[in-house]
Amino acid sequence: MGKKVIVLGEIRDGELRNVTFEAISAGRTVSDNGEVIGVLIGDNVSNHAPQLIHYGADKVLTAEDPQLANYTSDGYSQALRTIIEQEKPDAVIMGHTAMGKDLSPKLAARFETGLISDATDVSVTGGNVVFTRPIYSGKAFERVISTDAFMFATIRPNNIEALEKDESRSGDIESVQVSIADLRTIIEDVVKKTAEGVDLSEAKIIVAGGRGVKSEEGFQPLQELADVLGAAVGASRGACDADYCDYSLQIGQTGKVVTPDLYIACGISGAIQHLAGMSNSKVIVAINKDPEAEIFKIADYGIVGDLFEVVPLLTEEFKNINIHS
Repeated sequence: MGKKVIVLGEIRDGELRNVTFEAISAGRTVSDNGEVIGVLIGDNVSNHAPQLIHYGADKVLTAEDPQLANYTSDGYSQALRTIIEQEKPDAVIMGHTAMGKDLSPKLAARFETGLISDATDVSVTGGNVVFTRPIYSGKAFERVISTDAFMFATIRPNNIEALEKDESRSGDIESVQVSIADLRTIIEDVVKKTAEGVDLSEAKIIVAGGRGVKSEEGFQPLQELADVLGAAVGASRGACDADYCDYSLQIGQTGKVVTPDLYIACGISGAIQHLAGMSNSKVIVAINKDPEAEIFKIADYGIVGDLFEVVPLLTEEFKNINIHS
């Protein structure tokens, strides 16, 4: 018998994040031919509902209120709690993002049920839904089966393939009345420090710099390569600590965990804390002057040389070919 699964959509800068579609794909697996319900919370978000249907949701519920225009833990948890109590699903799935990491444990505790976080794969074995998630900073993986009748799970971005978009799919889109009261957090203004560009956590290609970039200006060649590749720029903690870039770019155990198709590490030695955040990248290219650098031990391709010579050469080569074909 199929299960009922709720998938929470996440909107950033007026667009649905890709992890939403990946979570729907995971939801379809968990439902085991049951019902997948997409949920959108915010203000004026119903225009995004058809996309959830096209990517695999059977129907979409929208909870709209001016107080939900910006994410707050107490506002969103009130809205999603109302929907959960109404629908009584078997599982709730969302992205392992800043929002998902904040919201899921709060609601799981509220409903006194389990949470499987940071899943990188979902499968069904012997009638049981099995979640795969990394442990020990990515050095090992565990397979987890939830025995709870109701559970929460978060999905690591860029790991579970989204279903193919099918604009012929149709489904009901319904508005849910929610009462948002006694908010302890009010968003007065949103100030963005990060530069416009590709979302680091969902990027297919990342060009990252370490202490070897030597200065804030040293990131410019990396940005130029990223622009050509349609990539995001990241950094090691060492580069952030040296004030070469903002901490929003930090990748590692205390920063963002990323799993792009291609990771280009420039001037990064390969400290274990950084490897914890990127070692599961599909292809790793390392550029470093030190042939003994730890990063070469996990790299698929290594270039021993000065990044200020190598990166511009790569940029020119990529300009001369159609890398997006």
